[in-house]
Amino acid sequence: MKLYYVHDPMCSWCWGFSPTRQIVRENLPDGIEWISLLGGLAPDSDESMTDETKGYVQKAWRTIQERIPGTEFNFDFWNKCAPRRSTYPACRAVIAARNTSADSELSYILALQKAYYLRAMNPSDTDTHLTLANELGLDASVFEQHLLDPKTHQTLLDEIAFARSIGGDSFPSLIIVDAQNQAHSLKIHYTDPQRILDDIQQHLC
Repeated sequence: MKLYYVHDPMCSWCWGFSPTRQIVRENLPDGIEWISLLGGLAPDSDESMTDETKGYVQKAWRTIQERIPGTEFNFDFWNKCAPRRSTYPACRAVIAARNTSADSELSYILALQKAYYLRAMNPSDTDTHLTLANELGLDASVFEQHLLDPKTHQTLLDEIAFARSIGGDSFPSLIIVDAQNQAHSLKIHYTDPQRILDDIQQHLC
């Protein structure tokens, strides 16, 4: 059986879900394979966010802080950066990290989220990703090759299409595929990993 986690590194709800996600992943029942899929929240764009979009995202950050206590955001981002409603660059960077070093995907996602939400770095900018790759000790030249490779973009499109095909059209999503190849969406409990683990266990019975 497989448990698919559909996410986007620039999805603020995924950032809020990170501590619970980690607990769920570390305590999966035997026989469950965890697979992360990039959801591609917003396609490539060189246009700056409108004031309306900026307000919408900032409101979401405040809502998350209320609903998920302990979640931190650095609102300096909105003054220091010129944000774009484009998450594909961040998604491609995750794939580039994965292809540069097989065990670096999770550490890169966390570094990217911290860069965006805590360090006020723009995750839509290539320079941000090259900086993070260096900080993580990845081979920067290999990482950059993967980041700019058209195959990386195609991999992202393929992941997005597959995620949608199993019902992963919101972020974060958890979808379990059982032994009969049937997909079942699990309810996201942002502050209660045990309820998610209990739901997973029911599909093993």
